[in-house]
Amino acid sequence: MVRTTPVVTVRRDTPFKDVVARVRAALVSAVPVIDDCGRVIGMVSEADLLAGKARWDCGSLHLAGWRHCRDRRGPAATAATVMTSPVMTIRPEAPLAETARLMCRHRVTSLAVVDTAGRLIGIVSQGDLLDTFTRPDEEIQREVIQDVITRDFLFDPRSFVITVRDGIVTLSGELESDAVGCSLVEAVCAVQGVVAVQDHLRYTRSRLSQRF
Repeated sequence: MVRTTPVVTVRRDTPFKDVVARVRAALVSAVPVIDDCGRVIGMVSEADLLAGKARWDCGSLHLAGWRHCRDRRGPAATAATVMTSPVMTIRPEAPLAETARLMCRHRVTSLAVVDTAGRLIGIVSQGDLLDTFTRPDEEIQREVIQDVITRDFLFDPRSFVITVRDGIVTLSGELESDAVGCSLVEAVCAVQGVVAVQDHLRYTRSRLSQRF
């Protein structure tokens, strides 16, 4: 999976203004909140920061209520009170398609990448996913042939015709079964930068001519 590492992080007690400064300085849309063991306990996005500021805004209150607002605002202005928790996380081996589906389903712009213990090892953003689609066609073709066809499936690459144009991979060749062909197409779909796969493989049974 493509991801950003090292990651700019904050703690529960990081002051609001410091969180804002780190987000702006790092040019990111969100920062994870971690505990003393490096486990992710929340995420603070730009939207969270703006929503927090709106909740604490005392501009419309009368002077008589100023002291109450000031006292309430002080201890609340930390990462802990604006973060989204529990946070959506993902494992480093997760396919890009799964990552994109999670972002869309939960309407988030970033996901924390964690190990089996929940410790932060990276972050993946919508921009990271989009960057994969700028990958040159030649690189995509090389990975499909060398890593997928030859290494993972142990096929002779000379038995296939593989072309890539604008991120769309066209596969031609002959396979012994639908099941193997389906697995091959899914593996090619998972290659970074692949927009779609046009399946021109020959099968024992008719299948869809294109998979996204």
